[in-house]
Amino acid sequence: MENNFKHNQFAHCESGVVSTLLTSYGLPISEPMAFGITHSLSFVFLPIIKLNNMPLIAYREVPKNIIKNIDKRLGVKIYKKQYKNMVEANKELTRLVQDEKKLVGLQTSVYYLPYMPEDMRFHFNAHNLLVYGKENDEYLISDPVFEDVVRAKENKLTIARFAKGVFAPKGFLYYPQHIPQNIDYENILKKSIKKNAKSMTTPFPFAGIKGMRKLASAIEKIENNDDERYVKNYLTHIVRMQEEIGTGGGGFRFLYSAFLQEAKQYNLDNNKLQTASELITQSGDILREFALKCVMGAKHIDRLDSKEIAKFLVEASKIEEEAFKILKTI
Repeated sequence: MENNFKHNQFAHCESGVVSTLLTSYGLPISEPMAFGITHSLSFVFLPIIKLNNMPLIAYREVPKNIIKNIDKRLGVKIYKKQYKNMVEANKELTRLVQDEKKLVGLQTSVYYLPYMPEDMRFHFNAHNLLVYGKENDEYLISDPVFEDVVRAKENKLTIARFAKGVFAPKGFLYYPQHIPQNIDYENILKKSIKKNAKSMTTPFPFAGIKGMRKLASAIEKIENNDDERYVKNYLTHIVRMQEEIGTGGGGFRFLYSAFLQEAKQYNLDNNKLQTASELITQSGDILREFALKCVMGAKHIDRLDSKEIAKFLVEASKIEEEAFKILKTI
């Protein structure tokens, strides 16, 4: 695999890895299609669940959603395995990439990857990458967030594969075993789009459109908090969850918009897809502005206008509500 492997940089690690894996194993699929067909767009604000002592905020479905659902949607069979024993995990990975020349996906911790720059390290255990070979004690790695391929010594990669904490990877490894000959994309896409629309318009108050407004309401009140350090951390946490875990300024929205554009080739209602795609792109643009306002608010805490910041998130929620109401009728 290492002799003919072609590295690509992607917007998001899991969708990028799945796209490369399936394409390499004989099923060409773009990153937006991998993301959209697994109905992976979401928004969740759960103040009772803490991540680094801050509320959980997510712009996508939980990690492994794409890996878990791509086989269900497309009829692909994917080999998946977690390990209790590090030695066994390394032996199997080495056998697969060195002896069998397979391309393999791994779940790892961002913090412990040896090639990760210091300013990009944080404790997030659901970062996906590809291993395409091994030379001596170094694995050859295609990390979708980097411009070029990288390397990691076996002992260093093992630490990243067995990091503890939330979303602990437990050495998780995966690769396609079977690719179906015929796929009914028209029917699959209709179901996927409607499922995503339903999840974004859920009545549950902390998810989807309502979740965006819950977070906006929480932001409005934050300037009343006397603990300046907490306020700064809260605002920068929002940005980190959106920018670093969320592909950068609402990047998941741009991915989903591109997915809707690609879906137009499969005999769906192109006018509805086009309108919804444009609306979701607008939301992505507004979320970029929202992140910038959060950064400025954290830097200039004496001039913080939390209500002004919250307005951007409310506006994005209104636009997405309109888009997903349209997509419900596909």
